[in-house]
Amino acid sequence: MNQADSASGKSKSAILRWASGLTIMALAALSAWLYSPDKPRDLLETPYPGEYRIIESVRLRLRDTGPRNAPAIVLLHGFGSSLDTWEPWAKALSARYRVIRFDLPGFGMTGPDPKNDYSDERAVRIIAGLLDQLAIKRAHIIGNSLGGRIAWTFAASQPERTARLVLISPDGFASPGFEYGKAPEIPLIMQALPYVTPRSMLKANLAAAYARPEKLSEATLGRYHDMMLAPGVRRAILARMNQTVLRDPKPTLARITAPTLLLWGDKDGMIPVSNAADYLAQLPRATLVHLPGLGHVPFEEDPAKSLQPVQTFLAQETP
Repeated sequence: MNQADSASGKSKSAILRWASGLTIMALAALSAWLYSPDKPRDLLETPYPGEYRIIESVRLRLRDTGPRNAPAIVLLHGFGSSLDTWEPWAKALSARYRVIRFDLPGFGMTGPDPKNDYSDERAVRIIAGLLDQLAIKRAHIIGNSLGGRIAWTFAASQPERTARLVLISPDGFASPGFEYGKAPEIPLIMQALPYVTPRSMLKANLAAAYARPEKLSEATLGRYHDMMLAPGVRRAILARMNQTVLRDPKPTLARITAPTLLLWGDKDGMIPVSNAADYLAQLPRATLVHLPGLGHVPFEEDPAKSLQPVQTFLAQETP
């Protein structure tokens, strides 16, 4: 190698080192710019009120509205959400029912489970414990998505406490990337969730739950973002994802005796309405109601339209 080649090689190496250094600096600056620390709890408790009860060592944030002697309803939210998602439904239903909703462990102002157990079985014990504390023997159970899976698990294991069951786009059957008996592969980028949660990225993810993304208001987006930044929630979300192992739901669904309403937006882009056939095959007492033009969270996208079939179903005489 002559001197010119040697000088050229050294120059290229220096340029590469310089470029690498700039890249590292740029990534560090970008990370610092996007860094999203948890919000202090005291800043969230005023805009997101609720009462708190210790159930199974978990400090649950809940809302309990409506007449105390009325038939009870338990509302179970989906992944990444909170009890606030039910606000329009809860206001309407509280005129006739006692409505209980709470932040599932790992989400919202309930925050992380001190036992780091995000299994459906633990969720069932927490629901039962809450009903015990509230002196409620039997309730209608309503759940969406992840909350739907917990709802049907509860109905199967606690049939004497389940009056009627409403499943809104419930989770539970295998789908691409979620096989039975295997923990899902968590994308590497998700490991950054506890540190980086830009509002714009959250908006893109939430918009997919709406048939009409323009219906996602800035207030709703702000609430989801605040709940993601509640203390410890993002780490709890990763823990839940790592613990989630789907099991074939057929044996569990076969134990459900409660009359069941399946409510599904026909534009659901997260859990397609075609999955309803799997549930109908296992639930002989189930009825399916399609919601035309609605997505995965119809109670947010069009509260009045989506609530009407639920009110009709709940008003029927329960055996």
